[in-house]
Amino acid sequence: MARTTIHLMRHGEVYNPQGVLYGRMPGYHLSALGDQMAQTVAEALHSRGHDITHVITSPLERAQETGAPTAKAYGLTPTIDERLIEADNHFEGVPVNRNRWVLAHPEHWRYYINPLRPSWGEPYVDLVARMSAAVRDAIDDAEGHEALLVSHQLPVWSMRLFVEGRPLAHDPRKRQCSLASLTSLTFDDRTLVGMSYWEPAAHLLGQAADMVPGTSAAAEAVPYEELD
Repeated sequence: MARTTIHLMRHGEVYNPQGVLYGRMPGYHLSALGDQMAQTVAEALHSRGHDITHVITSPLERAQETGAPTAKAYGLTPTIDERLIEADNHFEGVPVNRNRWVLAHPEHWRYYINPLRPSWGEPYVDLVARMSAAVRDAIDDAEGHEALLVSHQLPVWSMRLFVEGRPLAHDPRKRQCSLASLTSLTFDDRTLVGMSYWEPAAHLLGQAADMVPGTSAAAEAVPYEELD
């Protein structure tokens, strides 16, 4: 029986001075603090003797940049899996943290019809299906070892809800999936035998800004001009 651990990592802090819901938009990179978070996770994994044999990331820049330090620490070439990408969202590109009232505009009303699906973005069940498939393939690739899969808050959190048997519809403010956190799934062959959550970069979260902080110590990201 082979024991394999798949670490689902959320990317580090992103440089986003306008407070835009960036979603799948290109051009959003890690901030200097985000780079530090990624390096901290790499050092934590390596120093604790984790047997990482694969680093697999979402195609988005922030995820690739987050996985790079761990790949370097282990002498690996990271690969990209499209299934790890951020969830699709109708509000992508909207500076939702500038003025929440923009979400009440009549042009958006039709997207609120079914919050359980949700009607404003990629269905939770579809999101879990693609993440589950990526995890299954990673188990095969890293059989008997460990793999780091770098994704995004909603995909990772939805996977956790799924494996814990909880409803997929949820309050985003209650997500336990901080920047640069690890949700680790351990399998004996293909049977899930353990799940743990940890924050190697927890000491940096108080300095961070996050579009959707969830339960973490990061502050909600707001446009820089609003901080004056």
